[in-house]
Amino acid sequence: MGRAWIWVQWLIGWLPVAALFAVLMMTVHGAGIHEALHYSLRLMATAAVLGLVVHRVTARLPWPHPMRLAFIAKHALGAALYAVAWVLANSIVESVRVGSIVLVVGPGIAAYLVTGVWFYVMIAGVAYAQRAAARNAQLEALQARSQLAALRAQLHPHFLFNALHTVVQLIPLDPERATRAAEQLAALLRASFDNPREFVTLREEWAMVQLYLDIEAIRFGERLRVVTEFEDAALNELLPSFALQTLVENAVRHGAAPRVEATTVRVTARVEGETLLIATADDGMGAEPAALETGGTGLRRLRERLGWLYGASASLTVQTAPGRGLRVELRLPVKDEA
Repeated sequence: MGRAWIWVQWLIGWLPVAALFAVLMMTVHGAGIHEALHYSLRLMATAAVLGLVVHRVTARLPWPHPMRLAFIAKHALGAALYAVAWVLANSIVESVRVGSIVLVVGPGIAAYLVTGVWFYVMIAGVAYAQRAAARNAQLEALQARSQLAALRAQLHPHFLFNALHTVVQLIPLDPERATRAAEQLAALLRASFDNPREFVTLREEWAMVQLYLDIEAIRFGERLRVVTEFEDAALNELLPSFALQTLVENAVRHGAAPRVEATTVRVTARVEGETLLIATADDGMGAEPAALETGGTGLRRLRERLGWLYGASASLTVQTAPGRGLRVELRLPVKDEA
């Protein structure tokens, strides 16, 4: 937010107070509307300028938890000084305006001082409320970032451990293939840790997924077939890193892994208006819907992550039934840039 806009907000905040004072002067003291407006605006102008000092004071005196007597005493002294300074500032402005020394006391010096104290309390209260709101917003943003980092960190080991499990399974059966798989896993690890971004293009994500599929191809051989249908426009769109990886891994886990027959996993991506649609579908064993949403599944973590990143703008839907394959659709709003 620009400094000029902050000043505009500050002035706008004082206008209702000036209007209230003008109404009081007209109703209580019988002043005309022009006289009342001019006088009240002068009073509020000096109060607003002195209020900037109060704002700085509140920044140097954070709200204590628990409340302390010293804090109250400092603000009581500040309120008294503000009230006196306000009376003096109004007197100086009026003296300059009429060309002679004038002490502005209005209906009485006591009433002016009390009004000054009330202004101080109002300004300080608003300042502390604004800082509390800003602090809460920062805490919520930090919590969101921490939650995203935790969910993202959970996705890393989820597919890396599965890939490592593939290598371990191959060691007693085919040491040569296990060696090749270990080398590919090392490449997968490097690619994973060399890309810490929250969002990547679909093209980059698919390059990562291919490393994973290369390892699974060693494990499954001809039992795993992958077919892709990517629109050119979709390849340059952004999505959360490891999102497509999660979908593909889920298809392999619930489709190819439980069966002896060959399983085809179809991966598609296209842009529909302002939405990026990514889908995986297999003709494998399928799964119980409840099994995909409970425990530490990658889909559940991905859905939580989508909620933090997009709110209700993104969706993850699953269509499955035992023995009839699994289809997962991910819909994301098109992002302009990373």
